[in-house]
Amino acid sequence: AMQSALEGLGVFTRVITAIRMDEVAEPYIRRRAVRHLEKKRVVVFAAGTGNPYFTTDTAATLRANEMACEAIFKGTKVDGVYDKDPKKFDDAVRYDHVSYDDALAKRLGVMDASAIALARDNKLPIIVFSLDEPGGFRTILSGEGTYTTVSG
Repeated sequence: AMQSALEGLGVFTRVITAIRMDEVAEPYIRRRAVRHLEKKRVVVFAAGTGNPYFTTDTAATLRANEMACEAIFKGTKVDGVYDKDPKKFDDAVRYDHVSYDDALAKRLGVMDASAIALARDNKLPIIVFSLDEPGGFRTILSGEGTYTTVSG
């Protein structure tokens, strides 16, 4: 679906998976992924790491580090990181910025602890935004909109 949407916009895209799915994606080979990026293609990583005990959050952080990405963009059901669940609590407060250590210590539910620690150890910012907002990702990429940055 993601590949179709991007290609519908004229964006050259490749889907790469850790688990072989030759009908729908290429197998993950780091050098091949780097080559796609060098050719200005969008690379969509799917199917986690292919290893048990690793969440998709950890997989995304691992791949972002391997590809020397500048940030992780995490689309969710809410428009950022809150002090408590905004779907359950009307008085929940959204953070514009939160440190990795605070996200871990306060268990803010941004991502699992392994993913946050991996991002922290590699100084990789996490941008949390809502997928439900029409045009939200484009707005975030332009530096506008509502989101939370998790970093140093």
